[in-house]
Amino acid sequence: MKRSLIALAVAALLPLSAQADDKLSYTWVEADYLNVDGDADGFGLRGSLEFGESNFYGFGGFNVVEIDNTNIDVDSFDIGLGYAHGLSENADLLAEFSYLNSDVDGFGDIDGYRASVGLRGSFSENFEGVIKANYTDGDNFDGDFTATVGAQYKFTQTWGMVGEIEAGDGGETYLVGVRASF
Repeated sequence: MKRSLIALAVAALLPLSAQADDKLSYTWVEADYLNVDGDADGFGLRGSLEFGESNFYGFGGFNVVEIDNTNIDVDSFDIGLGYAHGLSENADLLAEFSYLNSDVDGFGDIDGYRASVGLRGSFSENFEGVIKANYTDGDNFDGDFTATVGAQYKFTQTWGMVGEIEAGDGGETYLVGVRASF
């Protein structure tokens, strides 16, 4: 079922991507609210920096999540490198690789890596979407495939509202935030 939804979203993203006029920006900062499986929530900061006209970009993020009804905090960060291959003026094929680290109160550090491929495109001047398939693996957990679906509504060229869902066998993460693109 999830594969069918992903395939449908990818098919829908491609023809609509030709409607917008502006190149996608890979330089931005964002403040987010996160909810993990309805059992934990917190706040985070994310950002991305495009490296000139090379199609490469660096990205990273930091978040603090508290598990409900406990005093356990999970501090996490990720840092990575991505490449955006233009499929059209307003649609890109993405490939990303990142290092992940989480510090769980009482349990210590958990390290991992993530590889992602996906599509990002503009549906209109003010609305863009992203869909990615992810594989995450690490020292203290088995590998897991997840899917990410997200959108941004741009109020202006700089300011926008973002939403994202990542789902897999290990659970679901919901994110809502405010983004400044440059």
